[in-house]
Amino acid sequence: MTENPRDTGFPLPSRMLRLGFVGGGQGAFIGEVHANGALLSKRWQIVAGALSSNPLRAKDSGRKWMLAEDRIYTDFREMAAREAGRSDGIDAVVITTPNHLHHPVAAGFMDAGIDVISDKPLTTTLADARDLVRRQRDTGLVFGVTYAYASHVMVRQAREMIRAGMLGEIRQVHVEYFQEWALNLTDEDGTPPWRLDPAKVGNAFTVGDIGTHAAHLASFATGRDIELVRALFHVAGKPKALEDTAFMHLRFEGGVPGTLMVSQAAAGTQCGLRLRVFGTLAGLEWNQENPEFLSFTPQDSPMQIIGRGYGAGMLPAAVRFVRMPRGHPEALTDAWANLYTELAVAVDARRTGRTVPEGLLAYPTVVDGAKGVKFVEAAVRSNATGDWVDCGL
Repeated sequence: MTENPRDTGFPLPSRMLRLGFVGGGQGAFIGEVHANGALLSKRWQIVAGALSSNPLRAKDSGRKWMLAEDRIYTDFREMAAREAGRSDGIDAVVITTPNHLHHPVAAGFMDAGIDVISDKPLTTTLADARDLVRRQRDTGLVFGVTYAYASHVMVRQAREMIRAGMLGEIRQVHVEYFQEWALNLTDEDGTPPWRLDPAKVGNAFTVGDIGTHAAHLASFATGRDIELVRALFHVAGKPKALEDTAFMHLRFEGGVPGTLMVSQAAAGTQCGLRLRVFGTLAGLEWNQENPEFLSFTPQDSPMQIIGRGYGAGMLPAAVRFVRMPRGHPEALTDAWANLYTELAVAVDARRTGRTVPEGLLAYPTVVDGAKGVKFVEAAVRSNATGDWVDCGL
């Protein structure tokens, strides 16, 4: 076991940053995930929240999160106004609401001068996504989008290997994400779940929910945007108006071909996100359910398995996120902590006027979020027409 002092290369924080939440209270899964990642980063304290649109649930959730009574809100607009006026107000807000609220909540906090961290998809329409991009450019606020899988150490390792030319010229990219949880989900048994309500999620279900993760992972690792998509949507589970499965052909920058497959109705699967990239010299593969390892396959040579840790083939831009030596497993919570570390560095730098070294941070931005919305809209249109559709912003 190679020991190494954990020197991340990230600047020390000027202080603990103050974080607020909109959404994510009782009955919500993703709010706890965000909170755990933020706390594990050791750069944030959670001090305020409007944790539910239901006032009673918002109050109860805030108390369970041990928030001060005067910082438990029942309306995000009141929260934005009051926190902006406090000397100890929040430095950033996390948005973990249903999708249709992402835009109004983000816009409200940006108007109050507060940095934003939003769950994906960024918005339900491209017009709203472009509006948030414009607002960010006009204000200079930090705006992160939580494609957290890209913050796994071995995804960063894959990205650096591709950037270093270890695969040669990239020739094909394949990404898939399979789950089973929506196999029996239907909108034909009374009031539909919010994830199947087009008024709350837009014109896509699974493509917006996990397809955006898959698309971002492929683009992030390869450094190539998706330019064109040809998509087929399916319902493989119980009847529902929106898709729970989709298969796509992709064209990345430079004409690189690829495929993307997603399903939330694949029996026996849990969180099967897998990326495979092939070049003229070698290929690599990463599986989110076994995230500690990266398979590297040089042409006409034995397979190499690179394990997360210090040394032994790990590249510096990935090593800065390593928390534990080899043999001491890390997990998705660590990836979330890595993401919240980068976001904290960005927020702290903006607020103190520090300059962050070029290339130090690679967190997903509002532009990345907008690219995801454009990808969803292009896939919906392609499914309807059968055509290749442009994914460019």
